[in-house]
Amino acid sequence: MVKGLWGVVLAGLLWASGQAAGQGGDARILAAREALRTGDRNTLERLATQREPHELDAYVHYWLLYNKLARPEPPPAAELQVFLQAHPGTLLAERLRADWLRRLAKDGEWRAFLDLYPALERPDDELACHAWYARLLYGDARVAGEVAGLWTERVNNHAACLPVLRTLAIERRATVDDLWWRIRRQLEQRDTAPALATLEWLPAGEAPAVAEFSRAMGNPGQYLSRLQPATLKQRSARELALAAIVRLARENIEAAHLHLLRLQDALGSDKAAQAYAALALRAAYQQLPQAVAWFAAAGDAPLSAEQRAWRVRSALRAGDWGRVRQAIEALPPAERDKADWTYWLARAHAELGNPAAARLLYEQIAGQPHFYGMLAGEEIGQVFALPARRGSLGGPDRARAEADPGLRRALALYRLDMRMDAIREWNWALRGRDEGFLVAAAELALRHDIYDRAINTAELANIGDHFDLRFITPYRQVIEPQVRRQGLDMSWVYGLMRQESRFIAPARSSAGAQGLMQVMPATGKWVAGKIGLPNYSQRMLTDPDTNVLLGTSYMRIILNDLDNHPVLASAGYNAGPGRARRWRDERPLEGAIYAETIPFDETRDYVKKVMANTVIYAAMLEGRPQSLKARLGVIAPRPDGS
Repeated sequence: MVKGLWGVVLAGLLWASGQAAGQGGDARILAAREALRTGDRNTLERLATQREPHELDAYVHYWLLYNKLARPEPPPAAELQVFLQAHPGTLLAERLRADWLRRLAKDGEWRAFLDLYPALERPDDELACHAWYARLLYGDARVAGEVAGLWTERVNNHAACLPVLRTLAIERRATVDDLWWRIRRQLEQRDTAPALATLEWLPAGEAPAVAEFSRAMGNPGQYLSRLQPATLKQRSARELALAAIVRLARENIEAAHLHLLRLQDALGSDKAAQAYAALALRAAYQQLPQAVAWFAAAGDAPLSAEQRAWRVRSALRAGDWGRVRQAIEALPPAERDKADWTYWLARAHAELGNPAAARLLYEQIAGQPHFYGMLAGEEIGQVFALPARRGSLGGPDRARAEADPGLRRALALYRLDMRMDAIREWNWALRGRDEGFLVAAAELALRHDIYDRAINTAELANIGDHFDLRFITPYRQVIEPQVRRQGLDMSWVYGLMRQESRFIAPARSSAGAQGLMQVMPATGKWVAGKIGLPNYSQRMLTDPDTNVLLGTSYMRIILNDLDNHPVLASAGYNAGPGRARRWRDERPLEGAIYAETIPFDETRDYVKKVMANTVIYAAMLEGRPQSLKARLGVIAPRPDGS
């Protein structure tokens, strides 16, 4: 889209010329969108008064009201209500309601906020926190219980949550334990500012001096070295020492452990146990063998969800199946019943000589088309095979999808290259729809080459079916020659590309990765040099041919560098080959255990999905059942010194 003043002028000219020719619909929408971007209030007002039939006509009016909400004068409540009544149940009504609620929160109009909020279908974290605060101001006693997780688990919450948390703390409806728990979790992150903010909510007699806290967190090693056990008689001193140990563990875990050994008697058993839990989590992330012993030393100390998960993973990494079983059985039911832990609990039972209990657990998830469903199926002799295809889609379902106003608006937005608005509109149109409609919508997306919506919509329809829509093979004329040239597995390339971009050629990540294979600019430049690609420039990453050339070349390079193992190479493609190499163990490791104990959440999820995708693509492309276990194989040990 053209930018700046010339963009406004050109869009206006396009609209005017289109009007003369009777084809001004799209140009009017583009002109209004540009006027919104540049804050051109007069153009927005003029375009909103000019009515003509177009799928996106309501967007012009929405953009005008959005602009008015951003102005310093009071919101035009009557106009806003007219729009909401004129477009009930639409995405734009939902978005306008959310915009209005944010303005009411900014203005402190909490009564009006509470009147409007119940009509919002899908509040985000910001608005949910504003609603808690508004309800708290009006005396709703249920709020304290509803926000309990913000103290212990969701400590990286939206800034809008701070007023409600601060109020609960000041009114003593949060315990001192809650506050210190939150501080310690925040200190596990890089920035100490959030922990310092929480510190100020502690009661006067329970808080160390801010200056002392800042010194301790700024140089925790020096602070702990000077600390004497005899000075830890007050709770605030013990909490500060524990916080310093947690903070030091980020940079020097062994030093933190030595300080804990020296101070643990003075800290008391509960604080020492909490310190061991914090050290164990950090050790598990670093894949250190001490993690198992330190989790054991934590005993029955309360653990976060993150700590509970890594207690299982550290035992897995160590091959301690007894502790794997104990750690999984100690999980809360909502966590224990996930497919990941169902599979590993079954494996623990099998390894401990209880095959009957293992089989019962395997059968709970076997046959599900995901990483652990495939592995569980293989344990009971069910190698993954594609299900028989259903009959063709009926005409009425296709007609419903093609006539749906929300999908039509989404297609119009795609046509005008308003991709984010199009995705929102598409997803909104799918809520609560039946399988027939969803499959028809997926086919509609595929006919328009909107590959990511086709895949995601078919998954909503039925996660265990519609593989022809969920695992599509676009760009084959581009991909296949490079796959042959590099000697790669076509199924793996498609499995990785599906996870990277959902086959959206202009895709761009927040980190700057681009194209079908999400190649980082620096990586693209390096690979281009390695393969002798002439006249390379970063702009070439958006070209599918060049992107696939660079991406598959990089896959071959890291595959050669990582034992020709697709699990290592998949991890390396996402997180860098150096990390993938370091994540190996001193002994041979099952591919599944390697994947489950990757310390980066994104990469761990990525590797499992890429490998499951690969199996499904192989079943489709080769026309026969496939083994995930065979592809995962065994990860060779790290060479000495690596």
